[in-house]
Amino acid sequence: MKTNLITREGFDKLNAELNHLWREYRPEITKKVAWAASLGDRSENADYKENKRLLRQIDSRVRFLRKRIEAVKIVEYSPQQDGKIFFGAWVQIENDAGDKKSFRIVGPDEIYGRNDYISIDSPMARALLKKEVDDEAVVKTPTGEQVWYVNSISYQPPKADKKI
Repeated sequence: MKTNLITREGFDKLNAELNHLWREYRPEITKKVAWAASLGDRSENADYKENKRLLRQIDSRVRFLRKRIEAVKIVEYSPQQDGKIFFGAWVQIENDAGDKKSFRIVGPDEIYGRNDYISIDSPMARALLKKEVDDEAVVKTPTGEQVWYVNSISYQPPKADKKI
């Protein structure tokens, strides 16, 4: 079961994808289908078949995005969250072996293509919720329990190191 939470940035990204598919990509593919159909016999027309397949994929994704955008709830940052880990937090954690991880806790729709985001539904995120700096979180994994310590919490993206 997916949590229906999303950050403002994630919501804007879903909307941008929907607009791109519907207003730019779909009309482009529709023109290609019409052109390929005008050539005659469609049964052996690779352009026609491929572009019809693309059109079906686009339509499927558009339907999904429209339903998903209606279902999600945007979670905005609130100053009351400062100091504790909640949805949208950038977190840095460390274990006893000195392994460090940094990530942002977001909705399940936002994690794809990002290695610095984790889903609010993940065991790690669930274990970290409401923790503060220097708290320990016990994460249940398939290989057993792991203990992580919270090093930092922020609701602003980490600044990239500037190299001169």
